[in-house]
Amino acid sequence: MLNSGTVHSPDWRRRWSLLLEKIERVQGPAEGQALLAELSHPRAPSVLAFANAHAMNSMAVSAPFFEAMHSADRVLRDGSGMATLFKLLRMEPGLNLNGTDLIPRLIRAFDGRGIALFGTREPWLEKAWQRVQQDLAPHSTVIRANGFLDTGAYAGLAAEHKPALIVLGMGMPRQEEVAAGLRAVLEHPCLIVCGGAIIDFLGGKTPRAPLWIRRVGLEWVFRLALEPRRLFQRYVIGNPLFLSRALRLASFHRQ
Repeated sequence: MLNSGTVHSPDWRRRWSLLLEKIERVQGPAEGQALLAELSHPRAPSVLAFANAHAMNSMAVSAPFFEAMHSADRVLRDGSGMATLFKLLRMEPGLNLNGTDLIPRLIRAFDGRGIALFGTREPWLEKAWQRVQQDLAPHSTVIRANGFLDTGAYAGLAAEHKPALIVLGMGMPRQEEVAAGLRAVLEHPCLIVCGGAIIDFLGGKTPRAPLWIRRVGLEWVFRLALEPRRLFQRYVIGNPLFLSRALRLASFHRQ
């Protein structure tokens, strides 16, 4: 158990410890299938978020973003950086349940029920909508809206159409804030997923790395090569900063 209540620890260290306690670490394929089954049958409006190195760095400097992440109903581990952090803390990291791989599986599991795609912009949004309608959930009614509306607009669409699955593709921290806002006002059972770039991936704007690169945990290098200006701060600056904080947290918890 992480010592998350240390009074004199820096704010970032306390935030990290609290979120690490919340992250579900799935230990094998059977647990993964059970998780998918649970997620695909929500009993109330609930939020699914993914914790990666970028999220942890963002939480370290933003209390509101930490609150939005920590308020999610389910949080899953995303990426090799988080696996490294858990190992430094002598905790089994479990499976890498990144949203880019898991969310298409979720969409398939919701086939036949209403689905909403809220995020990105045209033409990528329409292409993602077509992909979902044609390949992933051909028996579902799928609504869509770009990622630049206010939370009230998304809430109005969701209240009207009552989708069982809402996929947000707005990036951090906005999607987590929108997710919390939707959960607070919606009344029908639904799963609200903080999907990052998933709608861009589905729409073909952002290609996936080859499978062998994904398997060795280096998809971030592939994405950095494609978008060096946009992702420089996140990866070139952010990854060493994340590792530095991870080492400091591990040292603190070993004292």
